[in-house]
Amino acid sequence: MQIIKIKSHSITFIPAKDSFNRRSVIYKNKIVKALEQVGTKRDDIELDLDNNCGKQSKASITWYFNGHKLYYEVSSQKRFVDNLFLVSKVIENEIDFVLNEKKPIEEFVSEFVEEDDVHDERKEARKFFEVDLDHKDINEINRKYKLLAKDLHPDMPKGDVEKFKQLNHHHKILKRELA
Repeated sequence: MQIIKIKSHSITFIPAKDSFNRRSVIYKNKIVKALEQVGTKRDDIELDLDNNCGKQSKASITWYFNGHKLYYEVSSQKRFVDNLFLVSKVIENEIDFVLNEKKPIEEFVSEFVEEDDVHDERKEARKFFEVDLDHKDINEINRKYKLLAKDLHPDMPKGDVEKFKQLNHHHKILKRELA
């Protein structure tokens, strides 16, 4: 058993050892049920399950809510089924916050709203931080961010307002994906 911190949630995680496809269907159904609680229609949810849910793959979901395209993915675990479990827990927890009035629906939407070019932005952000295009270590990116922020901050001798804005934008893109 392991505790995983993701999007400010502490999730008790036990990797799946068998029945990957069946477990994935269960997690998908939990996600759909949770999203329906805030008014999302089943037809507005895109979550494809592969026949081999035990393979190494990220899990992602796209849904449409109040005119917004929302998206979330997890790729921190080896198997699709384990990543999908984490997706389900994050979505369920976030929706519980909304339903229990601990978080306004607008904040929920802003945390998941996704632009169509997000994958291009993630590639650009990784290039900015000079890491591999499949790099997943948020701690290393945070270290690079802090070093660059010291140099690029407008109050520093070599400071550059535009590059500092780019730095913050790129960090936000990767932090949202990996944290």
